[in-house]
Amino acid sequence: MLLSVAVLSGVFIAAPVQSAEYKIDTQGAHAFIQFKVSHLGYSFVMGRFNEFSGEFNFDAQNINDAKVSVTINTQSVDSNHAERDKHLRGKDFLNTAAFPKATFVSTSVVEQGDKKFTINGDLTFNGVTKPISIDALAIGAGKDPWGGYRAGFSGTTRFKMKDYNMRMDLGPASAYVDLTLVVEGIKQ
Repeated sequence: MLLSVAVLSGVFIAAPVQSAEYKIDTQGAHAFIQFKVSHLGYSFVMGRFNEFSGEFNFDAQNINDAKVSVTINTQSVDSNHAERDKHLRGKDFLNTAAFPKATFVSTSVVEQGDKKFTINGDLTFNGVTKPISIDALAIGAGKDPWGGYRAGFSGTTRFKMKDYNMRMDLGPASAYVDLTLVVEGIKQ
């Protein structure tokens, strides 16, 4: 079922913004890392990671210099089913006792036009580091009512469970994890 990594998150914006550091707003619950896995090809198991943190740097004039990093507490996996979550935390899937954190660190960001980006990076999950790409979309940016400045993005990615040493084999229909990321950053 599983999991994900999440990681993360891609985040970048096509609006004119000066280079700035942003902290992902997890305190205000304006960021989400959600996963979806086919259950035997008959339905889906969906869930999220409740605890993660991260930051990104973005300059619309120098998109190639953009960076993002995210750390996920894999023990915070939540599929809205306590027994399944216990199984997801075990050795068949996330192995959270040995690997309580997952990370994503970008290696490049490529502008695709029309507020779209590809964020390439390394996902370290369940003791394995592999490159992944996140298809990201800039949602918007601007001042908030509290005098700050925010930028928001969404992203999706997919990876094979076996690529990250998840041992449970539920057949070919359940081989992939789809991640959906929604990120709002607060300019620091």
